[in-house]
Amino acid sequence: MVLITGAALAALGENVSVKQQREREAELLWRGGQIARAIESYKAVPVNGLSQYPATLADLVEDRRLADPRYHLRRLYPDPFTGQVDWLLQRDEQGGIVAVRSRSRQPAMARLGTPALPAPGPAGEAAGAGVDAVVRVGDWLFAAGGAAEASDD
Repeated sequence: MVLITGAALAALGENVSVKQQREREAELLWRGGQIARAIESYKAVPVNGLSQYPATLADLVEDRRLADPRYHLRRLYPDPFTGQVDWLLQRDEQGGIVAVRSRSRQPAMARLGTPALPAPGPAGEAAGAGVDAVVRVGDWLFAAGGAAEASDD
């Protein structure tokens, strides 16, 4: 009886862990998407005829480039995996933020924006699908004008 109860509790714990991982991934997709849309919105507002990317994430919350401030993002959202506003930023040549991604190196359960693997080999395994093929949530790039995708970093 103790063995069966222990196995049932272990299975329940694993299901809860999987559910929490999926919820964090869904939240990361939403928050990353919000930031990407805010970056796009910021760039769409030309100042002196020039469109530019934000220098900081705080510029998305309150854009003071014009006389009337604009608000492209409600607040700075923390990364659901780290709990901090510590996004990795990708910048353009002028130093503007063009995309963000999570610092987390946790393997992702969802497989979005990942390139298709080659056809399976004779033993049924996909060619090149070794340890390096693991997609991590930190590989998801949230860029202005695009959906979340796996980054090349």
